[in-house]
Amino acid sequence: MARGRIRAKLRKSHLYSFCLFRSSGSGGQSIGGPGFSRTVYCNEPQVLNQKPYRSNIISTTKYNFFSFLPKALYEQFHRVANLYFLGCAIASLTPLSPFSPVSMIAPLAFVVGLSMAKEGLEDWRRFMQDREVNSRKVHVHNEEGGFGKKTWEDVRVGDVVKVEKDQFFPADLLLLSSNYEDGICYVETMNLDGETNLKAKKALEATLGLDEDDNFNNFKGIIKCEDPNPSLYTFVGNLEYEGKVYAIDPTQILLRDSKLRNTEFVYGVVIFTGHDSKVMQNSTRSPSKRSRVEKKMDYIIYVLFSVLLVISLISSFGFAVEIKYSMPVWWFMRPQDADEYYSPKKPVISGLSHMVTALMLYGYLIPISLYVSIEVVKVLQATFINQDIQMYDEDTGIPAQARTSNLNEELGQVDTILSDKTGTLTCNQMDFLKCSIAGIPYGVSPSEVELAAAQQMANDQEDQGELKTLVASKKEKAHKSPIKGFNFEDNRLMNGNWLKEPTAARIMLFCQILAVCHTAIPELNEETGNYTYEAESPDEGSFLVAARELGFEFFQRTQSSVFVREKYTASGKPIEREYKILNVLEFTSKRKRMTVIVRDEEGQILLLCKGADSIIFDRLSKDGKLYLEDTTRHLNDYGEAGLRTLALAYRKLEESEYTAWNNEFQKAKTSIGADRDAMLENGADMMERDLFLVGATAVEDKLQKGVPQCIDKLAQAGLKLWVLTGDKMETAINIGFACSLLRQGMKQICITESGSEDKQEVKEDILKQITNGLEMIKQENDPHAAFALIIDGKTLAYALEDDMKLKFLGLAVECASVICCRVSPKQKALVTRLVKQGTGKTTLAIGDGANDVGMIQEADIGVGISGVEGMQAVMASDFSVSQFRFLERLLVVHGHWCYKRIAQMICYFFYKNIAFGLTLFYFEAFTGFSGQSVYDDWYMLLFNVVLTSLPVMSLGVFEQDVSSEVCLEFPAVYQQGPRNLFFDWYRILGWMGNGLLCSLIIFFINIIILYDQAFRAEGQTADLAVLGTTMFTCIVWSLNCQIALTMSYFTWIQHVTIGGSIAAWYIFLLIYGALSPRISGDAYQILVEALAPAPIYWQTTLLATIACTLPYMAHIAYQRCFEPEDHHIIQEIKYYRKDVEDQHMWTRERSKARQKTKIGFTARVDAKIRQVRAKLNKKQ
Repeated sequence: MARGRIRAKLRKSHLYSFCLFRSSGSGGQSIGGPGFSRTVYCNEPQVLNQKPYRSNIISTTKYNFFSFLPKALYEQFHRVANLYFLGCAIASLTPLSPFSPVSMIAPLAFVVGLSMAKEGLEDWRRFMQDREVNSRKVHVHNEEGGFGKKTWEDVRVGDVVKVEKDQFFPADLLLLSSNYEDGICYVETMNLDGETNLKAKKALEATLGLDEDDNFNNFKGIIKCEDPNPSLYTFVGNLEYEGKVYAIDPTQILLRDSKLRNTEFVYGVVIFTGHDSKVMQNSTRSPSKRSRVEKKMDYIIYVLFSVLLVISLISSFGFAVEIKYSMPVWWFMRPQDADEYYSPKKPVISGLSHMVTALMLYGYLIPISLYVSIEVVKVLQATFINQDIQMYDEDTGIPAQARTSNLNEELGQVDTILSDKTGTLTCNQMDFLKCSIAGIPYGVSPSEVELAAAQQMANDQEDQGELKTLVASKKEKAHKSPIKGFNFEDNRLMNGNWLKEPTAARIMLFCQILAVCHTAIPELNEETGNYTYEAESPDEGSFLVAARELGFEFFQRTQSSVFVREKYTASGKPIEREYKILNVLEFTSKRKRMTVIVRDEEGQILLLCKGADSIIFDRLSKDGKLYLEDTTRHLNDYGEAGLRTLALAYRKLEESEYTAWNNEFQKAKTSIGADRDAMLENGADMMERDLFLVGATAVEDKLQKGVPQCIDKLAQAGLKLWVLTGDKMETAINIGFACSLLRQGMKQICITESGSEDKQEVKEDILKQITNGLEMIKQENDPHAAFALIIDGKTLAYALEDDMKLKFLGLAVECASVICCRVSPKQKALVTRLVKQGTGKTTLAIGDGANDVGMIQEADIGVGISGVEGMQAVMASDFSVSQFRFLERLLVVHGHWCYKRIAQMICYFFYKNIAFGLTLFYFEAFTGFSGQSVYDDWYMLLFNVVLTSLPVMSLGVFEQDVSSEVCLEFPAVYQQGPRNLFFDWYRILGWMGNGLLCSLIIFFINIIILYDQAFRAEGQTADLAVLGTTMFTCIVWSLNCQIALTMSYFTWIQHVTIGGSIAAWYIFLLIYGALSPRISGDAYQILVEALAPAPIYWQTTLLATIACTLPYMAHIAYQRCFEPEDHHIIQEIKYYRKDVEDQHMWTRERSKARQKTKIGFTARVDAKIRQVRAKLNKKQ
């Protein structure tokens, strides 16, 4: 490019009185010492190749090519049942095995192999997403002297890169120059700290001349700086360039995964790459997560293994006794030729060897097919989640995605949700909705809170007359704004009508403050001809849009001036006015206000101020309080309507007064010392006094679609919500009000550090604040009182220390809502770990940026939002959705279903295997502990694979105790999961007891009936094959009828799987019996010739089936009649169509079926309704 190219002339640094100051010199840091040992040789590839710094490749996968096999095998043999069957597979290679080695090894290999393949497929998807990031392109300076494109993974430490507008930075860079002459660039750090407002970065003055490609041919420099660390907001280092040393601070550092905005290009040199970059230092490796249900399943396996061990010991002892005392007289056993396994002379060895046989024989108590069945079921459940059209976002075309199926049931047991704010709860759009000017309220558009209150009141049949008229009028005024950031409607101000108002001068001043008091940059949209604004905060942008729509368009900014086009004037012609910027006093969380001092075209110096009402009101002059009472009343109304408010004020300054103040203020700015900030603050405070109140603004924070309703529903379902955000405290509090985590009347416990340099003193002060908060909660007598805990990142660092974190957690869990502000990604992960480990309950973390990866991986369940700011959160997550509102359906519907399905499926699995496996033990005991199986080997192989597998899998995939609509209407049903009602030990042992009872009924009914009873018309009694086949028929019928009673939801699939399983048994008997006797053995033609013609066979089957299912039928009948659960009541209401015929009862039951909550939209709307009714009562 030529030197004569057009350069942007804006020197943004002139506008920032506080933020961009940096001291000269190298500072006092010990560069080269411990923690500061990194040396970067800029633009010197031959030196770079010798440095052992990490590559720029990132990986979020669990496995790699070499670790997959050992790690995946380790994961699989974490499962106790797999360990047991591994032992059995090894033992099957010995002579003691009752089965062939293939019959033991093949099922284990199939189960483990299938699970590993699923894990590998899911991790492959993560690998491909990593590859997509690593394959992004960036311009890198090469040895030939130009800039060529390279992939991110090929970028090295010391490379000079050129990043263009709207691109992400590929690594942590030192900013050298930009297209602006003073080296300013604008960066969006949403992926790092969640903030969407732009941050200004400024290059060192020494490198400003490196502003073209050709200038880097001879560029050399050495950077000595801190080692890789996770601190996003600090940086210490020096640049040695052209024989001089320059200090580097965070204002020159561009972090990986932040985005270049409003700047055509920047040049930078790479300092940290890949996992050394600060964003990756804040991330953690993908953990291996297991659900609570799966962990508990291991304990059940322990119980069953204990039962297996006990009955094997009994069998072994009985076998040893029989060998010692009975075998010597059993001549047909040839005791004189018996080996050591059957030797009457060595009964102990015989007993021990038989124990190995028994452990393998009774292995059906431990269901090896359970794990593979669960894997298949979970994959199908995940498929239904992926294909749920109700969680498909039409705007982005992105569906929900279950990135792992291991945690499906965990979705139904969530107790606490930890959420990011920016991009997760909000879409960072503010709408200007109402305002108060000179004590007169303007704006008739209702807020979301007012609309919800109106809707609820309209649905209340008891409200009559004037109340319904009010509701109707409010609903008529609701409309969708066609202008982004502007939802204001009031004909008194629109289209220049404000000129006719008696307070036109004040309205004009109000709009001038909106148009001038800011630090935004205008951009002309060539398609629409309108200006859009890049502002530091969304509400500042909405103020500028409002000013534009009211006729005061901010259209240009130079180094020292702001230009505003006034569309409506007394002359009828637009006028362009210039306001010279003299000073900008920046907004901070401590100041809670922003001020600009300008000179208008008439030479008048004006101080224009906007800020929190409590701050502005304290700074008003006596004459400036003319509208104070009315404005205060309006602000209270706006707050109750869920709007964010600011007060606007101004002051005219005399030339001499301003000159004297500015001289002192400039001295403070240029001073260097520890008291510099205090001097600046005192200087600003002196000027921002004796203000005149003009009015107030009310903007609505545009949450993502459906967020308040989603939070309300989750609160009614009994879930707790914590917000962890990198935003400043005021923004987070306003969002809390917008999404109803906070509301008027809620008592806020704000914990902040004292600012003392003595750390021990700071810790004691924070501990005292926590203790006082706990005492306040304990002494509160009002049962409806609600508390909110708000804490910032610096204070949180102390609160998370080992000696204080449990007390902090104790306070937090007592509060209705918790908001943590200014937290780093690492702190998000630490808070998540504290909640997870401290409460022992299931946690879910949800976020959309790279700054959320740590907490997503740390939580029991991680949910990533597929936003526009990269895919880091999604890549690290277990589930992904496109918007926060879909979390409601993911948890309340799919979570509830998956939990109940898996819980019932596992309980039934253990029931059927106990019912089947114990009959083997009974028969062996009945036959003198001989080790004889009553069933044919093929029966046993088909038991889990064909005859009972499909019904239980249909239960796990399709079961619905209530429909999805009912789940959402009755959110309290979700609490069955967190309370673990369907997988507690009472329920598990109950199913085991049912299996024990069924095994006893089946065995003894068959033995009693067939032992010496004539079986056929010719008088023959039943042999072993007939007894075993009849007993197995009873098992097939009883178990399939039992699962039919367990199911609440039937489609043709359930009928086919249950009926088909029973039919498959008879079809198998026909086919197996038709085979050659060398294959079928004693089962040759057993159904056609022996069983089918015998009435006793059918009578025994019918009797055993009824006897086995009768106890469970009695139990569910008693439960539904006398101790019904929530879903039982709903099922009966739906069955008798009471939801259609008796709407009053249906509405009453719905109101009862929600958890009592102190947060959420419903609680806030109730408060608004009480307020409206109180006003109506006063009128009456």
